[in-house]
Amino acid sequence: MTDSLTTPRLLLRPWRESDRLPFQELNADPRVMEFYPATLTPAETAASILRIRNHFERHGFGLFAAELRESGAFIGYVGLSVTSFAAHFMPSVEIGWRLAFDRWGTGLATEGARAVADYAFQTLKLPTLVSFTAPANQRSRRVMEKLGMVHDPAGDFDHPNLPAGHPLRRHVLYRLNAP
Repeated sequence: MTDSLTTPRLLLRPWRESDRLPFQELNADPRVMEFYPATLTPAETAASILRIRNHFERHGFGLFAAELRESGAFIGYVGLSVTSFAAHFMPSVEIGWRLAFDRWGTGLATEGARAVADYAFQTLKLPTLVSFTAPANQRSRRVMEKLGMVHDPAGDFDHPNLPAGHPLRRHVLYRLNAP
């Protein structure tokens, strides 16, 4: 297990207690959570951090806390997670990110995700990564494409954790194979 990854502008590291409040604020921002079913309460954010920590313990990798190297500010997460719901592309490891709104459009998600993908392929020796989102989430789809991920239209699916008729239920699936 790697404790942290660095990029020119980011430190991707284990979670700290001091991340709780900025992560809570990030998860309460409707702009950040636009393509999630709802914003998260403080209790839901705390449960999310616990799940992230448990994932690291169980799998040896996970969603890293993302910190700006220059200032030390927590800005969200970038990392890997074992997909936890039943889908036709299982088993799989997802690469994902969630950054504070004021950091969007700066290339930080792509920068962090490139480091995580390199780690996934070079260190963990994973054969492939997936990523998925609602079709309308063009920002995340652009990050996926910048990483070299390819949309797999035959793999698009209805997210099983969302009820039939939910506007976010349909998801597009992207894949990236090890070089």
